[in-house]
Amino acid sequence: MENLVSMKDLSVEQITAILEQAKAFREGATSSLKNKYTMSNLFFEPSTRTKMSFEVAERKLGLTVIPFESGFSSTLKGETLYDTVKVLEAIGIDALVVRHEQNNFFEELVGKTKVAIINGGDGTGNHPTQSLLDIFTIWEEFGTVENKTITIVGDIAHSRVAKSNADALSRLGAKVQFVCPPEWQGEFNCVHDFDEVIESSDVVMLLRVQHERHEVSGIFSKEDYHQTYGLTVERERKMKDGAIIMHPAPFNRDVEIASELVECDRSRIFKQMENGVYVRMAITEMILKGRE
Repeated sequence: MENLVSMKDLSVEQITAILEQAKAFREGATSSLKNKYTMSNLFFEPSTRTKMSFEVAERKLGLTVIPFESGFSSTLKGETLYDTVKVLEAIGIDALVVRHEQNNFFEELVGKTKVAIINGGDGTGNHPTQSLLDIFTIWEEFGTVENKTITIVGDIAHSRVAKSNADALSRLGAKVQFVCPPEWQGEFNCVHDFDEVIESSDVVMLLRVQHERHEVSGIFSKEDYHQTYGLTVERERKMKDGAIIMHPAPFNRDVEIASELVECDRSRIFKQMENGVYVRMAITEMILKGRE
């Protein structure tokens, strides 16, 4: 594996290898990459979790991390993403994590630059590293993903997380179902009554309402959305024993999820964030070693 831009790039065997390596890093394994490679993180959209966890992962691997700030780069002068990447290649960067508002931005990069490309999120298209940390969290919780019922709830049409997880979780043998308002189902077959599926779900994965991607906003008030499609305290009580709550974050308290459930016993939201470091360490190591 020389790049990671979509979950479709990965076989089931490669996904499993990443999970196993992430587990090894969690348990204290060290990397042989120390002082061998230079990376940078190009984020053209806001990010806290993905950007910071990649930086922590890269430093834990012993890589040299070169800061990049899109707000102070030559992209503001009209430089294309391709030309920016070629500049970084020329000055010695080995790998880049890129988040960009353009769907499939990576198509103009992969195969046209020597720099390894890791997709940190493209528009409403793909978010493979988030999908992998979600899978890792479920795998650690249950010992398997196979035959687990994963219910993804929220702004499905605009969610790169939903799209990446739908593909990967299904290939790993999970039953994936979607809940959302009819206006937000996009390409997916969705259930529109959250209460129909809450009791049968092993994992309830909530998604942020992405107002910034809607052409028309204000379809729901926060209160109406929470009562109809949010994980309320009343719905959480209907969840079966052992079922868990997930959210890729950032989360809107009392919209997608009741504030008191964010850190409840079922919640794995902050565990997902912790797992993101180990998973991104595993991905980065696999890609850089694959280029040796």
